[in-house]
Amino acid sequence: MSKTAAQLLEDVHGEIARACKASRRDPADITLIAISKTHPAEAIVPLIEAGQRVFGENRVQEAQDKWPALRAAYPDIELHLVGQLQSNKAEEAVALFDCIHGLDRTSLVTALARAMDKTGKRVPCFVQVNIGAEEQKGGCAIGGLPGLLDQARAADIPLAGLMCVPPFGIEAAPFFALLAKLAQDNGLAGLSMGMSGDYPTAVMLGATHVRVGTALFGSRD
Repeated sequence: MSKTAAQLLEDVHGEIARACKASRRDPADITLIAISKTHPAEAIVPLIEAGQRVFGENRVQEAQDKWPALRAAYPDIELHLVGQLQSNKAEEAVALFDCIHGLDRTSLVTALARAMDKTGKRVPCFVQVNIGAEEQKGGCAIGGLPGLLDQARAADIPLAGLMCVPPFGIEAAPFFALLAKLAQDNGLAGLSMGMSGDYPTAVMLGATHVRVGTALFGSRD
């Protein structure tokens, strides 16, 4: 028999609690982001009813289609953009999301700053680091991080911390540890790292935000 949304949510919170106990952290310091991309509203509502309040989407358009009605019904929802953001979608993203996890280049700093100035809404942003130096992945190069952070601060973009997606198929822990060191070196507290396959490891290495989809919604088609 398949588990209910409430049971799946309880399982994930249990894993977070165990990782926190092992690393002497407080589970209250971890924000669980339920990654609802590709899932319809009817799959999301049971998780909301079970108490989950922070959700993540990959695409601006999909979120625009799905979330206005859900947020009207559940006004205390917090919505995070966890996918790559095109500069021409910056204004729509600022209007829709409470946090952006993919700030990774100078042109996006410019676009987001303009959008925030225009709307009067300052949206916290995680700077995405290409932690494995992978050509096909978004994220700023490690060497370019201090400069990009300086640009974001100069543009009055609130910095939530650093975000990464480690290379697929190899041990994630060294990459999480490196991101934690980069955050510390640059005076940032937030760490958006860890997904369904490795979030307990991420928690033990300092994650403040974990992005969990499959463990909460089941496998995608």
